[in-house]
Amino acid sequence: MSGIAELIRTETDGTLSFGNHTLTEKTKLSDFKHDGDIYKVKTFNEITRLEKNDKLIYESVPGTTVYNFDYSGESVRFMLEGSGDTQLTLGLKEETIYRITVDDENIGSMKTTMSGKLSISLEIDGSVPVKVEVKEIG
Repeated sequence: MSGIAELIRTETDGTLSFGNHTLTEKTKLSDFKHDGDIYKVKTFNEITRLEKNDKLIYESVPGTTVYNFDYSGESVRFMLEGSGDTQLTLGLKEETIYRITVDDENIGSMKTTMSGKLSISLEIDGSVPVKVEVKEIG
């Protein structure tokens, strides 16, 4: 797996794949339509950001490539590829507790901020995609 050449695409299962952590220059794509929503992606090796209807739903530092992103207010599931330690920020429901699972291992639960942001730090070695699931529990 490597970066998404078209920056964002709809997969056959209805999920989204986006980002390209191998790019050396910031690249953007706006007005991508999916299920009645408008998405914007910005990506390169330093950051990947996805907005849905002008609201942040995913950001990583450094940049990442995301596969099969399945997002709702209650949960997010995706495969992630990148290089090195990565800080993820997800836009979810405000002041809600979520369980975080990485490669099918429960790493704990966290509460979102008043603005609905949830931050996760991951160690990514770049050789194998990482499976991430964040699910509302309260």
